Amino acid sequence: MAESNWLARRLAAIRTSKQRVGDAAEQQAMLHLQAAGLLLLERSFLCKGGEIDLIMRDGKHLVFVEVRKRSSQQFGGALASITPAKQKRMIHAAQVYLQNLKSLPPCRFDVVAIQGEELIWLKNVISG
Repeated sequence: MAESNWLARRLAAIRTSKQRVGDAAEQQAMLHLQAAGLLLLERSFLCKGGEIDLIMRDGKHLVFVEVRKRSSQQFGGALASITPAKQKRMIHAAQVYLQNLKSLPPCRFDVVAIQGEELIWLKNVISG
């Protein structure tokens, strides 16, 4: 048990500063969404060809959440960083996730954009 804790601490220590900022943004977004009543199902879902930051449940809806953090509006800010290619990878990852479910719930894609100190939650923003 102590060995696995050591490994977890070691892996956390070698993450880049950009990865640590991303982790903190995901944590901030997750706490905000949980405070609004959403239930966390999975964090950092990865599959070949895609990734989803947070998968949550909002009532009957399954919610795939992309979290973006930018310190400024330079280069378009957090929302502008979600390119069509990124949207395609998110949709692919959602399809992979849904293949493992017995029945398909209503789904939506949300974005949590953190711009400086401001958190913006946009619901149902990506269409497949």
